[in-house]
Amino acid sequence: MLQQKIPATVITGFLGAGKTTIIRNMLMNAGGKKIALIINEFGDLGVDGEVLKGCGADNCTEDDIIELTNGCICCTVADDFVPTMQRLLERDERPDHIVIETSGLALPQPLVAAFNWPDIRTRVTVDGVVTVVDSAAVAAGRFADDHDRVDAMREQDASLDHDSPLEELFEDQLTCADLIVLNKTDLLDGEGIAAVRSEVAGRINRKPTLVEARNGEVPAIVLLGLGAGSEADIGNRKSHHELEHEAAHASGEGHDHLHHHDHDEFESFALRLPAIADPAAFVERLRAVIEAHDILRLKGFVDVPGKPMRLVVQAVGSRIDTYFDRPWAAGEKRETRLVVIGLHEWDFAAVVEAVEKAA
Repeated sequence: MLQQKIPATVITGFLGAGKTTIIRNMLMNAGGKKIALIINEFGDLGVDGEVLKGCGADNCTEDDIIELTNGCICCTVADDFVPTMQRLLERDERPDHIVIETSGLALPQPLVAAFNWPDIRTRVTVDGVVTVVDSAAVAAGRFADDHDRVDAMREQDASLDHDSPLEELFEDQLTCADLIVLNKTDLLDGEGIAAVRSEVAGRINRKPTLVEARNGEVPAIVLLGLGAGSEADIGNRKSHHELEHEAAHASGEGHDHLHHHDHDEFESFALRLPAIADPAAFVERLRAVIEAHDILRLKGFVDVPGKPMRLVVQAVGSRIDTYFDRPWAAGEKRETRLVVIGLHEWDFAAVVEAVEKAA
């Protein structure tokens, strides 16, 4: 008897948009569905995987959480993602649903296209691509240049036709979406939310559904069961690079004309720091470091002496959230561990020194 295809949901979105929080909430309210998770992070410490393993959901045990840390999933599809999917599908107990959390720097298009591989397409379908947007960051202009200034410069220099790498990535993630979650709307008023809706809608030709969320609270019934079959529609979701590639071929220009999607624009490092006796003061010092060095994303765990639980730290720009997620496990080494992500041009040594001094 033919088995029904397993639905898979791809959850993408820029650094710090709240993907892990949305998945954590979804797992706790999945109505008993057995979920398998594939998590990909940019950085050496598996912070997102650790957060999700700590949620205690019976329908998604530690054995159901697979972490890919050999690079950004969009660049390692053949080497990492496809073999991982094949091993997952060979398990005796099939999951009811597969959820894939991409790195915040990943293009979703190559991943969705991989579901057309012969070994996968007969057994799995992309139920939907969910792109999570940090509404407060968009409202603050973190994904948009000063358009008046850029327009004035373009009049003088035709080579400035392309958006910044950050803007292109943001738009590519939106373009691939079946559902866009405008997260963190609790940080904005009605006028601000309306502006974000307009900004997001204006960046894409496709018209996916937009929903608003606070603290990553999106009902599982909204996230799962979209029935989009996105892999069959990949031709309508082309990235900037793909469109430029086609334009170059049409004009007779060679590959040298194109810039490629890689991660040379970004850099990350992981740090292990001592215990932090005063987390509030530590957060304030971190905020100053983030602003001084234009850090895009900072996340990790903090060891607070005298506290039985570990403190999660999540920073997007100068906005920093903290919460205790679970007790330190027996035999688990208590230590402060952080991943820091920024643009490649930063002074690496200075950033490391500044974060270490903040501790």
